[in-house]
Amino acid sequence: MLFFSYFKELVGKEVTVELKNDLAIRGILHSVDQYLNIKLENTRVVDQDKYPHMGSTTLKMMGELSVRNCFIRGSVVRYVQLPPDGVDIDILHDATRREARGG
Repeated sequence: MLFFSYFKELVGKEVTVELKNDLAIRGILHSVDQYLNIKLENTRVVDQDKYPHMGSTTLKMMGELSVRNCFIRGSVVRYVQLPPDGVDIDILHDATRREARGG
């Protein structure tokens, strides 16, 4: 539950989610649940050349993407890259200590 409560604090901030199939998607975190399922808005693919079907340069020039919002199942997430200003080390340390003590 430590990470769930932490991710809830990041709602509305831009994050990058790297999936187990090597696809990395950047977007605004809309919601997250206890299974770390993630909903992103205003999404874009990090490596556009590798995944052109996710939003071609022609569509981007017209201001459109093939995928604007997405739901990512928690079991397919490899990493979540957080915004530098969204990381409060002191809060994480305190929460980790409390969880290690069992309370």
